[in-house]
Amino acid sequence: MYTPNMPKPTVLSVSQLNRYLKSVLDNDPRLNIILLSGEISNLTDHYRSGHIYLSLKDERSVIRAVMFAGNARRLRFRPQDGMKVLCRGRVTVYEPTGQYQLYIEDMQPDGVGALALAFDQLKQRLAAQGLFDSAHKKPLPRFPKTVGVITSPTGAAVQDIRNILFRRYPCIHVIMCPVLVQGDGAPPQLIDAVRRLDKSRLCDVIIIGRGGGSMEDLWAFNDEGLAHAVYQCRTPVISAVGHETDFTICDFVSDMRAPTPSAAAELAVPDLRDLKSYYRSQRQYLSGLMENRLRRFSNRHLQLQRRIDLSGPQAKTRRMVDRYHFYARHLKQIMDKKNSIEELKLKKTAAKLESLNPLSVLSRGFTLTEQDGKIIPNAAALDKEKEFTLTFCDGTVTAKATGE
Repeated sequence: MYTPNMPKPTVLSVSQLNRYLKSVLDNDPRLNIILLSGEISNLTDHYRSGHIYLSLKDERSVIRAVMFAGNARRLRFRPQDGMKVLCRGRVTVYEPTGQYQLYIEDMQPDGVGALALAFDQLKQRLAAQGLFDSAHKKPLPRFPKTVGVITSPTGAAVQDIRNILFRRYPCIHVIMCPVLVQGDGAPPQLIDAVRRLDKSRLCDVIIIGRGGGSMEDLWAFNDEGLAHAVYQCRTPVISAVGHETDFTICDFVSDMRAPTPSAAAELAVPDLRDLKSYYRSQRQYLSGLMENRLRRFSNRHLQLQRRIDLSGPQAKTRRMVDRYHFYARHLKQIMDKKNSIEELKLKKTAAKLESLNPLSVLSRGFTLTEQDGKIIPNAAALDKEKEFTLTFCDGTVTAKATGE
């Protein structure tokens, strides 16, 4: 309470007080550059203005903070509520409200690198949008005519790619598209190169990449705009960024990821030596296959020819002729056998007749006596008064009996 012995206080307006406190804080060198650790809460990201408003808190206290658009654009990651961060800035008073707050100039995740966090955040966001889905991956052409290469013209990667392409597939045509592969100017050039090569439709496949480096060196290939450009590209894209252990967003969104630029060249074109070996083996296989098929067709033809021979008119005529000859031979055999039997019978009959033939008896010295046309069997039957004939084997004679 004011007493007469006390000096008379100065009456200040609210604005004067706030301005005074602001000047005190602004002129305190210990508060001009401070590092403050805390957990983000009440985050508000004004996308139109680009400013970020938030609170930083620990177990006991809270301080308001703001990060203006110029500084916010340099962030590699996206701040989120509950994230622990380490902020660099200055403490001042916002005169209209009299609230002191931290003006953040730089922010880093506490315990993890900003680039690593930004990479994970972008990867999760693009994966949720479907940019990494295998259903959208385009197959690489088996026999490309032209390969587009997007990389630095001065790095070792471009020479490795060219050497391997021409060694494996000498007939390949290469379109070089030189770009920056690191720094702030690299992403726009990479995006433009992808779009121009795809729009020209001159390439059958595109290789995009660079040699190894730190995460900061490779960061241009984590650009969200480049990811969408590669995803929208109608030409198959092979990403070859860094070494085998390096992964970028471009690797995930591309149609094929190669562990190194040299491996990308090997994936882009076939090996002419392997093709020659393959076609030699295929020629041998086809030759053997054709020989087997021709052999089967030949056997089939012979079977059909036999069937035709067996069922055609010539075969029927031949069978009829064969049958005629068979029956003719069979009939001849029957006739010959029957003739032999009849001949044998005839010989037997002839023999019997021969045995009964009087001439055969006469040939043995006997004679046949006839008188008046009758055979005289004995002397008593002979009329001695008449002549009679004696028949010999070689003729007849007339005789007359002269005695008894």
